[in-house]
Amino acid sequence: MSPLLVVVLLALLLGIQPVTTDVYLPALPALQADLRAPMAEVQLTFAALLLAFGTSQLVWGPLSDRFGRRPILLAGMALYVLASIACVLAPSMPALVWARVAQGAAIGAAVMCARAIVRDLYPPLEGARMMSRGLSGLGVIAVVCAPLGGLLTDWLHWRAAMSALVVFGAGTLVLLALRFRETIPARNPDALAPGMLWRRWRQIAANPTFITYSLLSTGSYVALFIFLASSSFVLIESLGLSRVAYGAVMAGNSALYIVGTIACRRLLVRWGIRRTVFAAGFVTFAAGALMAALAWAGWGQPWYGVWAVVLPQYLFILAHGVHQPVGQSGAVAPFPQMAGAASALNGFITMGAAFGMGLWLGRAMDGTPRPAALGFLLWCTLIALTAWTLVQKHGDTGQH
Repeated sequence: MSPLLVVVLLALLLGIQPVTTDVYLPALPALQADLRAPMAEVQLTFAALLLAFGTSQLVWGPLSDRFGRRPILLAGMALYVLASIACVLAPSMPALVWARVAQGAAIGAAVMCARAIVRDLYPPLEGARMMSRGLSGLGVIAVVCAPLGGLLTDWLHWRAAMSALVVFGAGTLVLLALRFRETIPARNPDALAPGMLWRRWRQIAANPTFITYSLLSTGSYVALFIFLASSSFVLIESLGLSRVAYGAVMAGNSALYIVGTIACRRLLVRWGIRRTVFAAGFVTFAAGALMAALAWAGWGQPWYGVWAVVLPQYLFILAHGVHQPVGQSGAVAPFPQMAGAASALNGFITMGAAFGMGLWLGRAMDGTPRPAALGFLLWCTLIALTAWTLVQKHGDTGQH
């Protein structure tokens, strides 16, 4: 496959998770009103998707090491299309939650295989650059998603917004079926043996480089998730932003993420991994501190507005464009023969943390931005400490 095709496929496969959430976000208040559901149940549609996303990767990873990336991708995307149709037709909140569980399981196959494909084809440093290119493509896709979700919800219905996921999934499935070629160097016939599988999990989980980059990618993802899961309620319901304007805010967020990934590629060449991540850690911590300080000092004051939430998030997303590609590629870098299993375990850790935060956020949200700001600050602090300490000590993937 050509490098361009690899980047396009990475953008689609990695982008399926933010597409599934970003199109959905502007529709949340309307969905909540239509299905007459409490806040905790609405947040469960996020948390359940993330739990299925993370847990399913523990199954998809070994399966892809045993049978190859292509059959797992085709099965996963077919499941995604069917689950998206079920979301569109869901008559109640419980039915929607179960459809989102199926979506999450399908997303697990796509994202896990995307990370494994990068390790199949490239050494770690080049893999980080390719991952950054793929994530830049993800950003381009994400720019469209929230405005599209807002417009479809305003003009038609929240079910119309969910229908966009069916179209995205079907298009990706067709491209994979026609153009994707197997990337795994050699299938592992022992990948599903219980004893071997357990030993591999232990070997991966004990590796300091895996631990380091999993903390980095998990922290960065969960901090972003906190903003995404709370933003529509804080910005639309509490601060009075329209759905269309909210979509524009999210488009700006995605555009700045693209800027961050472009900066990541250039800084990796100039500074290397350690120095690049070290610098991005300062940006992340500054964003978390600013978000929390403004929420505590400003909520209820005349000067507090949308900008007090969006400005810190925009600062964060620039550094996220560094931490995500480096973290995702770095976590699987030490395991060229176990890329599927390593990718799966990294994804499971990330989504498990996001699931826990989703449950907490559903109970803690009180109509103010303060609970989300507190969680955001805590995870930004973890990211910064990881960037300043563990990455400096264990960040060498041993490849150039």
